[in-house]
Amino acid sequence: MADTSGQNDIRGIDIDKLAKGFADLEPNPLKKAILSASTTAREIRWYQKTSGFLDTPDTTGITATGIMHTEGAMPQVMEQSWTRTTSYIKEFMVESPLITDQDIKDTDIDVFGTNVRDITRAVQRKVGLRIYTILTDAAAATPQTPLSNGAVTVQNTAATDGWNVAATGNPIKDLLVGQRKFRQQGYNPIGSYVGMNSLEHEYLIDYLVNVKGSSIPGFSSEQLKKGVVMEMLNMNIMVDEIFTTDYVIQWVKEAVKWKSFSGITAVKIVEPLIGVKFRIREEGEAILENPNGVHVISDTTD
Repeated sequence: MADTSGQNDIRGIDIDKLAKGFADLEPNPLKKAILSASTTAREIRWYQKTSGFLDTPDTTGITATGIMHTEGAMPQVMEQSWTRTTSYIKEFMVESPLITDQDIKDTDIDVFGTNVRDITRAVQRKVGLRIYTILTDAAAATPQTPLSNGAVTVQNTAATDGWNVAATGNPIKDLLVGQRKFRQQGYNPIGSYVGMNSLEHEYLIDYLVNVKGSSIPGFSSEQLKKGVVMEMLNMNIMVDEIFTTDYVIQWVKEAVKWKSFSGITAVKIVEPLIGVKFRIREEGEAILENPNGVHVISDTTD
């Protein structure tokens, strides 16, 4: 039947083409907190030096250092050693289905734009998970205890108690243990990073405010651009669901390097008068150059 003024068949409709419904997490918070370099080869050969301070070798009956010795005696010989390691570039690639010209032109939502954005973010997230795997020296993205893939093991310590246990949990002490271990290995913990799940962040703030009566830690808007939620104990606190609950990760920036073979790229593949699809790719690999520059606090939740 014919409509009169104000009825739905003749009134205007304002269509918002941007699909909504889910908030967006930072797809790859770790890239800003590690070193980055480019590579022109798919095979990367690198050398990991032996950690700690050099000292003279022990001999039968003599275990004291030979650096301090008797006047007139010949000095002992000592040297650094290295372990050769080879890594291979990983390819992260996916493509969309063919999106028809008709869907691009008249669909209520921006099908093309939404797919380009979200598929790109999905690739970025997988790159972030790969960096997390290498950072924690885990066989999978979820850290294991002991944290080892058979080559090296990053430093790890069990929490004093679960951070959610008000009576005995002590997040500050656990973080300070990590700082001490960095210093013992010759790394400066000032300006280092701490990565935690939102659950551990909740427990940490609750411990500071309700258990210890501290004020709520502040944050810098400039730091937020780098993925840092707050600064505490001269460390940058990062909170993201990319970090696994029950573990809190501490690291110095030089611990891991991302070697980029090709940056993230999106290309359109056009079928004239039919439609278009797009392909997303990023290539690179993370290298754990300084395993002692990483400390994992395990058992942070009970």
